[in-house]
Amino acid sequence: MNAEFDYDLTPDQWETLKTLRSPIPEGRTLGRSVVESLVALQLAALTDDFPVITPKGRSVLLRGSPLLWDVAA
Repeated sequence: MNAEFDYDLTPDQWETLKTLRSPIPEGRTLGRSVVESLVALQLAALTDDFPVITPKGRSVLLRGSPLLWDVAA
């Protein structure tokens, strides 16, 4: 497995990463600590104080969670 995509993200991190694929509706907030952890992993970035998914985050999301691979098999 490519180490670049080997992330052991929590379910909250996966859900937040999926949420960042599209613009966040006004009034909806995301867990600050979860967003900060994704920013630290360079899977998300803050643009004008709003979280957005990075190209690296999109690649990780497309690759999927290793925890889900057994379920899909």
